[in-house]
Amino acid sequence: MKVLLTATVQSHIVQFHKPLVEMLHAHGCEVHVAARDNLAEKNGLRLDFADKVFDVPFARSPKSPDNIKAYRQLKTIIDEGHYDVVHCNTPMGGIVTRLAARDARKQGTKVFYTAHGFHFYQGAPKKNWMVYYPIEKYFAPLSDKIITINYEDYELAKAHFSCPAYHIHGAGVDENRYHELPQECRTACRAQFDLEKGEFIILCVGELLPNKNQMMVIQAVHQLVAQYPQIRLLLAGNGPQKDALESYIQEHGLTQNVRLLGYCTNLEEYQCAADLGVSCSIREGLGINMIEAMLSGNPVIATINRGHSELIQNGKNGFLVKIHDVNELANKIEQLIRTPKLRESMRQIGLTVAKAYTQENVKKELEQIYFEEY
Repeated sequence: MKVLLTATVQSHIVQFHKPLVEMLHAHGCEVHVAARDNLAEKNGLRLDFADKVFDVPFARSPKSPDNIKAYRQLKTIIDEGHYDVVHCNTPMGGIVTRLAARDARKQGTKVFYTAHGFHFYQGAPKKNWMVYYPIEKYFAPLSDKIITINYEDYELAKAHFSCPAYHIHGAGVDENRYHELPQECRTACRAQFDLEKGEFIILCVGELLPNKNQMMVIQAVHQLVAQYPQIRLLLAGNGPQKDALESYIQEHGLTQNVRLLGYCTNLEEYQCAADLGVSCSIREGLGINMIEAMLSGNPVIATINRGHSELIQNGKNGFLVKIHDVNELANKIEQLIRTPKLRESMRQIGLTVAKAYTQENVKKELEQIYFEEY
């Protein structure tokens, strides 16, 4: 079988689809990738596991003329490549690819689309339903299979879209990178990052975007730092909100308590050093950073959205808090600082929950989707 994976940017393939490629290679498949090369922005992230890579100038904005160029280039790649499966990802990657694959599909090529979180969902703004839902519904007939990563999207796709829908447990988190380590290893991880043994370390992972809402956790730490000066917040990621976050940190005297790490390729080491994982996203398809935290043996606190709510049983393996409710977030962090037994209980339950989201399990789910007809 010959497979083409597409996405808006190559970093998406590297970060989320290596398990899929490994599964396909194990079945003797040839795997190509078509996406815009943005790897220089990602601290040396490498796309070295595909058999062939095409640099296609996708743009995230639907208004960008680059997507017309991407369509023309991609159509040539697909028509000349004679692929058995074209598997598209990301909103614009999915739209452009399905348009470009129409002729090939008539010749027998199967088109799969993975939705990493629809922009329309329960509680989403009405404009999201008015804009994004019709688009996805229109493009569903151009797909042979839609793959979803949370159950809310799966139920919606199954009920309203005119092609088969499937559910998988995310993209698969590498259990060989993210796993529980003994206390001496955690102490060593802290030492290499100049973190003291008695400090309470919060790790928040995600691109510095308004949707990721890192300001909420910074403000919660600001509330707590007078009473708990040993609290430390590590923010891993880069993005356009960096300057605004840095300004707040400096203006409120938090430079000793909040550290911006930039884009990290060694997140498993920071998870090892952490006591708590936090995510304040407004919208989340699933929340891979929360899975990574749980597999590493850390309790989690996250804002209420469909992706987080699917992972977190409130009060059991973590806490769910209302979006933008800084006071509630600060209270839950304080509760965990003051209650080591609760942290231990949440840690144990989180490890059990996270096992369904490992690469090993997701590979099996993808294998069934790909080869049930072959």
